[in-house]
Amino acid sequence: MPARPPRDFRGVVVALPTVAAAASYGLHALVPNNDPGLQSNFYPELILLVLAAAVVFAAWARLLPRFRPSGVYAAPLFTAAIITVAIWDLVTTKLALLPMPYFPGPELVLQGLVDDRWVLLESTFYSFRLLFCGYALGVLAGLTSGVLMGWFRQVRYWGMPIMKLIGPIPATAFVPLVMVMFDEPFFSGAALIALATWFPVAMLTSSGVANVPASYFDVAKTLGAGRHFLVFRVAIPAAMPNVFIGLFMGMGAAFLTLIVAETVGVRAGLGFYFKMQKDYFEFGKVYASLLIMALFFSGFMTLLFKIRDRVLGWQKGVIRW
Repeated sequence: MPARPPRDFRGVVVALPTVAAAASYGLHALVPNNDPGLQSNFYPELILLVLAAAVVFAAWARLLPRFRPSGVYAAPLFTAAIITVAIWDLVTTKLALLPMPYFPGPELVLQGLVDDRWVLLESTFYSFRLLFCGYALGVLAGLTSGVLMGWFRQVRYWGMPIMKLIGPIPATAFVPLVMVMFDEPFFSGAALIALATWFPVAMLTSSGVANVPASYFDVAKTLGAGRHFLVFRVAIPAAMPNVFIGLFMGMGAAFLTLIVAETVGVRAGLGFYFKMQKDYFEFGKVYASLLIMALFFSGFMTLLFKIRDRVLGWQKGVIRW
């Protein structure tokens, strides 16, 4: 747990986002834009919205005792985020210290989000569909092959050399092969994502099952457990920490492959939108798509963390996370 600030300073800490948001708005209003033709509308409105939220945040932290520890913990993070965006606005829109159009300011990014909101929403849906299908197939294949290799020595004897040979090769290297195997670009993209997900999930699952302490099986056998019980009620639950590490690694590999798959064959999605806007030198919209990708990935990872916390709740007193 992070160290708590003294009680006398908790009120100051929860007020930091309000101060940072007010300072950001004043800085944006006082310093003129480097490009006089650029009309700043979305960014000031966003700062005012953040300022209002910061005031409510500070009020809740002071008036609600249960909310206060969480508010004190989150306030520095929110403050750092506000300051970072303010510096971004200063070095791009205001002072033009970075070359344009490659480094647009937050105003152009927000304008790209607003102008192409429906296209971005549709692209997010297509990316979600492709990622979900490919990741689900990769997890299913990885769990199945990992359990088989971890439990059966003969399967491990033949399967592990194949994994060591194919697994380290980036999934994107198989783009020509899957494009020949599948006429539909969606299936080829899903196959690439599944391949990228399969290797870390299979490797970590196999390692987890193979390294379950023998004492677990001895106790279960003493109580009359059969093979089915040993696999599904002893080996797999004991290997779940390793399995979730593989799921997290597979998620990262799936996102990297998703972008490549959409820029190569799939004619829809965030990766396709990113490539199209980059070709048109619309870098405000390029960064808008990157922002959506970051939120997209963060949402998936948060969901996976929630599932991990639910499944491995018994480990919270043993392992800190």
